[in-house]
Amino acid sequence: MTVTRASVNEMMRAYKKTSLLRTAVELGVFDAVHGGAGTAAAVAEHAGADPRGMRILLDALAAVGLLTADGERYALADGAADVLVSSAPGYLGDMTRVVVSRFEWDSLGRLADAVRHGGTVEEQNAETPGFAYWETFAEYASAVTLPTAKVMGDLLEPWAAGRDPLSILDVACGHGLYGFTLARRFPQSRVTGLDWDNVLPITEKHAVELGVHDRAGFIAGDMFEVGYEGPHDLVLVTNVLHHFDEERCTELLTRAARALKPGGRLGVVSFVRDGAPAEDPEPYLFSILMLSWTAAGEVHSQQAHHDMITNAGFTNIVQRQVPGLPFHVLVAERA
Repeated sequence: MTVTRASVNEMMRAYKKTSLLRTAVELGVFDAVHGGAGTAAAVAEHAGADPRGMRILLDALAAVGLLTADGERYALADGAADVLVSSAPGYLGDMTRVVVSRFEWDSLGRLADAVRHGGTVEEQNAETPGFAYWETFAEYASAVTLPTAKVMGDLLEPWAAGRDPLSILDVACGHGLYGFTLARRFPQSRVTGLDWDNVLPITEKHAVELGVHDRAGFIAGDMFEVGYEGPHDLVLVTNVLHHFDEERCTELLTRAARALKPGGRLGVVSFVRDGAPAEDPEPYLFSILMLSWTAAGEVHSQQAHHDMITNAGFTNIVQRQVPGLPFHVLVAERA
């Protein structure tokens, strides 16, 4: 890639496009246009917004290709209905509340301070008990979770099908969808979700919605401090290792190993660095968020993941990348 004036200018303007998308989702613009509101006045009425403000927003959305404009009438651009209308199976709009949340934006606005400091300078951050972002994440992150949970289930299927009963502990469970998806797939299972007490009401709501509440339990507290109950057949550690350095991750995985029955399994979901930054930029960009949001977190390399899992007492590691997503699923056996 050659750095040009045009490419640098595009980087400087990119946040405006992100702001447009987030605002349009928040105001229900795509649902309104899909439902037949074809003018700025009609969309403004639907959103409870000012007609002039809405006209300026709609024109900008047309300028970046999310809408089309014909005089004073607007329509969804090709493909937009599949990913930006809330009733669509492939809806991604809710992820704007996670990926471009104000929590992240505010923290990244102090990135230079985090670089100077070598870690977060935020008083409220990803490691703070009761951090409100985790409620948002639990509520809205299903779009990327469900396909990842399917990969996890596929890897575990030959082993899990023969375990009856099947006890699952989901550490830092958040939405709980990894454990609950497995519970739906393996009816002999019972799932225990562990997370902060401000997150667990959302977790429990999802258990009800997915029809597994009668096979779900909950533990509130710090995953480095509370008891894991058990022993369990399977411990899930999903999207959390990037919050800590390798030593702290190994400590967490060691706690997971001690909570497992002989022959038990560990299931990990993680960003993984496996290549040069220009070849696979996503994990390196995510590390920037971890720099601004944690004391010592970053996305770890593939070798580091294998070392941490092995040093925690596991063997026979199997790894798969989730198609179309930057997540890796790793399954290992308690040694």
